[in-house]
Amino acid sequence: MSRRIVLVAAVARNGVIGRGPDIPWHVPGEQTAFKHLTMGHVLVMGRTTYESIGRPLPGRETIVLTRDPAWSPGHDAVHVARDLDDALVQATRLPGEIVVAGGASVYAAAMPLATEQVISEIPLEPEGDVFYPDFDRHHWKETRRDELEGFDRVWLRRR
Repeated sequence: MSRRIVLVAAVARNGVIGRGPDIPWHVPGEQTAFKHLTMGHVLVMGRTTYESIGRPLPGRETIVLTRDPAWSPGHDAVHVARDLDDALVQATRLPGEIVVAGGASVYAAAMPLATEQVISEIPLEPEGDVFYPDFDRHHWKETRRDELEGFDRVWLRRR
C-alpha cells in the first residue's frame, strides 16, 4: 500500500488510552487538536471506539471494524469492515490519508503497517484497562514536537 497510514492517539505516561470505552482524563484542547489533524481524512476505528463517540465525526469518512456480522452503525455515512485488511481496502477508495483512531487492538494490528504516529503525550498516570501498544522507538524518528498546554503532540515517522 503506497498511502500513508497514520496512528493518532492520546497516551498517558503509563500507556493508558482508556478505561473501558471512556478516556480517563479531560485535557482542554486535545480533542480540538485531534479534529484539526483528522479533518478531511479517513478514520479507521474499532466498534467500541465508534460507539463511545456515538456518531460519525463531521468532515471525515469513518470505517468501523467489527467482528459482529449483525452489527450496524445506524448511519449510512459509516462504512463497516470485518478486519483491518478490509478496512484498508475500503480506505484506499476514499479521499484523504488513512488515520487509525483506536482502540488498542486496532492500533496493535495497524502498527506494523503504520508509516507515522501522532501521539498526544498526556502527563498523567490514570487508572485504565486499555493501553497503547508497545513499539520499538528505535524504528521511529521524532520529526516534530509541539509543547501545548497540558500535553505534548509528538510526530513520529518510521525509519
